[in-house]
Amino acid sequence: MATYHVIQAALQSAVDDGVFPGAQLAVRLRGELQCVAVAGRLSSEPPGLPVQPSTIYDLASLTKPLATVTSVLLLIQGSKVALEEPVQQVLAELEGVPIGQATVRDLLAHRSGLPGWRPLYARLEARGIVPALSGGSQLVKQHVLQMIRDEPLIYARGERSVYSDLGFMLLGFLVERLSGMALDLWCEETIIRPLRADPLMFCPAAGRAQLGVARPTVDASRIAPTERDEWRNRLLRGEVHDENAAALGGVAGHAGLFGTVESVLAVSEAWLHAYKGKWSILNEELVRQFTTRQEPASGSSWALGWDTPSAPSSSGSCFSERSFGHLGYTGTSLWIDPVCELEVVLLSNRVHPNRRNEKIKVFRPFIHDLAYREFVSTG
Repeated sequence: MATYHVIQAALQSAVDDGVFPGAQLAVRLRGELQCVAVAGRLSSEPPGLPVQPSTIYDLASLTKPLATVTSVLLLIQGSKVALEEPVQQVLAELEGVPIGQATVRDLLAHRSGLPGWRPLYARLEARGIVPALSGGSQLVKQHVLQMIRDEPLIYARGERSVYSDLGFMLLGFLVERLSGMALDLWCEETIIRPLRADPLMFCPAAGRAQLGVARPTVDASRIAPTERDEWRNRLLRGEVHDENAAALGGVAGHAGLFGTVESVLAVSEAWLHAYKGKWSILNEELVRQFTTRQEPASGSSWALGWDTPSAPSSSGSCFSERSFGHLGYTGTSLWIDPVCELEVVLLSNRVHPNRRNEKIKVFRPFIHDLAYREFVSTG
């Protein structure tokens, strides 16, 4: 019989083995929350408070599906943009260069030709541009947009798939341009509040007036720190770990979101409900399209902003081929299997005290297989 204690013991064992200082794990099956397990401490250097279900983690690249992909789907749903629309139709600064021809679909499927990553934050610094503390500034955004525009493509558009933060930065700018709102404010209004996904937020350590309502800063004791960052020369706590997102004021299309397992599940539920034809703020047909692998013949596992299982997969060996999910560099993940209606969220700060720890690569498939066996196979 499935029990909370099996998952709890696995998490604690991972803490003891140094996979991460602490973690949260939530499992939901057919709409019923099976467990929210926590283990370890917020930090190891110095030893922090015990992890709680209310502990807030830097979600890293879970920002992509939860904030950016959900936003793009809502904009398509509202007839503000189309999947086949070249990005230069929205971001006029990209007209006349190859990346401007990339479509929204190309960016979502990581097949635009852009490289995965570039140290844009360092290039900004070299130009004497001081990043904003919270929410970004138009000057910084324009410089970043210009740098991505001028970045040579590393392959022909559509030729192959290379996971790209730069492509998702463009999608973040696209959401802002189409909505007329900063990305964090748009997400608050159209995703977080409607889905009651609190506390899901950007810049938790910096209070900001959102939609006329001042959001206070979050108590730092609730936030798990990430790395002792050499660029910023301090331990990061409530500041986004990703340097390029930090240069954009902590709000970007590829990273910057913070939350708990239950706030992540609130957005996950909207995707799963739509997939199954239940009531959701998301359109069923679009959700099915966004979660379907785009180019199986090319060997790419990418759907539209979501990944799908490919051996070996971080989702383990049990999730069905119709599953979709995503990872976050800081030690986070979300996997959804619509066949059995299983959702598994893992949040940790495996980059604390530094990013060299990669033991989570073995733990992720193990914990997903364990959750599947305990809650689905024996159910």
